[in-house]
Amino acid sequence: MKFLIVGLGNPGKEYLNTRHNIGFKALDFVSTQTSAFFRSDRLGDIATYKFKGRTIFLLKPSTYMNLSGKAVSYWMKKEKIPIKNILIVTDDINLPLGQIRIKRKGSDGGHNGLKNIQESLGTMEYARLRIGIGNEFQKGTQINFVLGEWEQKEFDILEKKFHTIQSAIEGFSFIGLDRTMNTFNNK
Repeated sequence: MKFLIVGLGNPGKEYLNTRHNIGFKALDFVSTQTSAFFRSDRLGDIATYKFKGRTIFLLKPSTYMNLSGKAVSYWMKKEKIPIKNILIVTDDINLPLGQIRIKRKGSDGGHNGLKNIQESLGTMEYARLRIGIGNEFQKGTQINFVLGEWEQKEFDILEKKFHTIQSAIEGFSFIGLDRTMNTFNNK
């Protein structure tokens, strides 16, 4: 069984430590923990590892956030991975800093990466793991906030969640979405 875990973010040094790139950061952590090394390939950086008989593909699209769907669609087709085995890891300003929420489906919530994935796949019914980045910004400054760099105290809080995020990703692939939601949405 194959699973595609997509961390959303923007490529390039200027975006490396921004709040919007938490999906990339989470997958970087998982790749380090599992010795799954990223290699540049078509439409993104990809790494693969085995977990309890499952093959997990980690994808960091190189298409920039607003065109993430192009990379997701390509890798789904290339590896013949059904939509039920896809998990999108993304930032969420509607969740408190460090809180995670796993959902089976939903709207894009104003997130351009999710919006493009929805358009590319033709459905809102794909799993997503949202990571709260907080919403400590004044009205009209949302873009500056999400594209702004982490303050060290913020990143310290998130870094402590990376093991939980890895467990949720692996739970998704092994025990299924429902049990993973029941286990991790209250942590």
